[in-house]
Amino acid sequence: MTARFVCGECSRTFPLTEIRYRCVCGAPLEIARATVSIEPPITRALFDARLGDRVGAAGSGVWRFRELLPPLAPEHIVSKPEGNTNLYAAGAAGTGGLRRIGEYAGLATFDLKHEGENPTGSFKDRGMTVGVSQAVALGAQAVACASTGNTSASLASYAAQAGIPCFVFVPAGKIASGKLAQTLAYGAVTVQIQDDFDAAMRLVQDACVQLGIYLVNSVNPFRIEGQKTIAFELLQQLAWEAPDWIVLPAGNLGNTSALGKALQEARACGLIAQLPQVAAVQAAGAAPFYRSYATGFTERFTVIADTVATAIKIGDPVSYERARAVIRATAGVVTTVDDAALLEAKAVIDRAGIGCEPASAATLAGARRLVAAGIIPPDARVAGILTGHLLKDSETTAAYHARAGVAGPLYANRPLVVDATLPAVCAALEPYL
Repeated sequence: MTARFVCGECSRTFPLTEIRYRCVCGAPLEIARATVSIEPPITRALFDARLGDRVGAAGSGVWRFRELLPPLAPEHIVSKPEGNTNLYAAGAAGTGGLRRIGEYAGLATFDLKHEGENPTGSFKDRGMTVGVSQAVALGAQAVACASTGNTSASLASYAAQAGIPCFVFVPAGKIASGKLAQTLAYGAVTVQIQDDFDAAMRLVQDACVQLGIYLVNSVNPFRIEGQKTIAFELLQQLAWEAPDWIVLPAGNLGNTSALGKALQEARACGLIAQLPQVAAVQAAGAAPFYRSYATGFTERFTVIADTVATAIKIGDPVSYERARAVIRATAGVVTTVDDAALLEAKAVIDRAGIGCEPASAATLAGARRLVAAGIIPPDARVAGILTGHLLKDSETTAAYHARAGVAGPLYANRPLVVDATLPAVCAALEPYL
């Protein structure tokens, strides 16, 4: 069987040469590719042998797993390269500042994969290398997306590398300045919508149909294919021993969908023996997926999103159906954390020296909540995903630390203001020695 689009609801199939995001029945499409007949056979050794590659797509932490991705000709691949992000041993059994993360979560074994170490500072680069490469293969005249920031920065960068015009739709005044700066710097035509992300998402889909532009949001199955490699690389870094749980932030739900698809493919190929359980964590002010989960997925909800974590400030996630299937297939859970808990968890991660953007901290805050609730045992082997870099939203970080004081946040770290004299400097530093 050649690779094809497949509908998970009605089982219709379509060739990959068609530009499709959803089935005629309305359900999102996935990409299915036969793995049993691939040469060379898919084995752990096949992927491990490529770890020494460093140049171009051969050195990519995405294209290293090319047998598990849609078939694309080498001349169409647009790569930086991306991936190869670090895995930090942050459990309470660890050492140094990282140990405090595990202690905060209540976990002896807690490995954090930092996707903020990708070229544009977020996990989006993994999906974008595949999505933009497919756009090149199709001869697309232009690409577009709606974004809360990270998707626009990533698409703008990859489109610039490919030499394809790029249009991004963002909610006006609701995108972190670092992400907007990236998008503008990479040359994308930036359309600021006087509404929220969900309105921008509706508009970009309609505009793409009207104008013949290739859409590269996570409704695009090729994006999900690239994001799968977060899980493949995580498993490889764990010597192909799957953890008991994987915890990650949940906004538009593309990453949840990709993670689950990767885990099921890895087990089907014999790369791992069992599926980890997946825990998707939403901000309390942007938790439509959690509300649906709480009903046993008998009802789908949308909300007006309101959270400091702009990367997951989404009220109508486009990958709902796929993510729902992942939670069911992995016996997973969905939970929420409020902004105060999220920012406190972020401060703990930052203090360990690795840092993350606010949405990423949902991973730690959610793990802490699930351990406290007895859902994740303290001795479970847990891996978490940090999705974005600390500098993606520096305003929120600065504002948190500016509130230091008697009634301020627990981990706030206000700068010292001292006179320009040595006695004043010494007096200010002595309490910290």
